Amino acid sequence: MKWIDKNPKAKETKEKWDRHTERNQFLKYFLKNYMNWISTFNNTKQSSPDVHVSVRKAPDDDSKLVLTCLATGFYPRDVQMNIRMNKFEMTYQTSSGIKPNDDETFQKRMSEKIFRYVTASYDCYVIHSSLTEPVSVKWGKYKFTRVNMSRKIFIQ
Repeated sequence: MKWIDKNPKAKETKEKWDRHTERNQFLKYFLKNYMNWISTFNNTKQSSPDVHVSVRKAPDDDSKLVLTCLATGFYPRDVQMNIRMNKFEMTYQTSSGIKPNDDETFQKRMSEKIFRYVTASYDCYVIHSSLTEPVSVKWGKYKFTRVNMSRKIFIQ
């Protein structure tokens, strides 16, 4: 129940505070309970991410699509996520960074341009402390087919 002075100039203040034994006992009790509360709060407040995958045409290139992965509603803040092609992490992903939601949870968005004519399996792979195992949300395999010589159709 004694204060520790780390600087010789604090010696006088330390001696003064050491004489307030009731106040020191209250502070010790308060800080112990506060730390227990923080520990409980940190260990119990978890929320798993909702993961969504979407696609749209690339605005600058007709041969590409923009594949987007959104993870939202997760707590705590730290999350790892990647867009993968055939279970391999893609190289040129762009990220929104982690942003707050109105309900004190967080969200993150990743995007990657993909070639629309390539047959592949894409997924959004998310790792978060609230999950017992990573989540993988698939976007599917898109194939290029010809209906007639002038039309192209994509089948999911």
